[in-house]
Amino acid sequence: MRDLLDDPRLTLMGLFAETFAGLGGKAMPSIAAHGLVENEFTVLLRLARSEGGRLRMSDLTAQMSLTGSGVTRVVDRLVERGLLCREACASDRRSTYAVIGPAGLAMIEEILPVHLELIQRWLLDPLTGEQAEQLAAILRVIRDGVRPDATAGAAGRLAAEPAAAGSGG
Repeated sequence: MRDLLDDPRLTLMGLFAETFAGLGGKAMPSIAAHGLVENEFTVLLRLARSEGGRLRMSDLTAQMSLTGSGVTRVVDRLVERGLLCREACASDRRSTYAVIGPAGLAMIEEILPVHLELIQRWLLDPLTGEQAEQLAAILRVIRDGVRPDATAGAAGRLAAEPAAAGSGG
């Protein structure tokens, strides 16, 4: 049993989990100050970073760590607040788009300066430029293995970038 408990893989996973939780703990107060929870912020950020500020609901679900019904509930709350809307897909009546609206874009624009400063301070400043590039490359390889649809619906540069910050990603 001792060999299993001392396995360095447990240490690595523990360090990763503690780091992720710690970064989230640093970022969430500024997001919560705007009346958002993490998943709501992640949806707004993903839509703002997507071409035309829109994603098919199925692609948004593929990008998130939620079920389809979980994403629908988040989108419903954001629609109720006037931060985004739904649009029917003209070419496929079965598909619906989530589209960020002006109020949602304004909220993201308000949140991002502080959010980016926190990312800089707590994630990037402790690393050299080379380490930051290596970390991004490593995380992308792991993300693509465990979440191959993480960039579903993203176009061009967004598909090649890491998952949105605060989403855990």
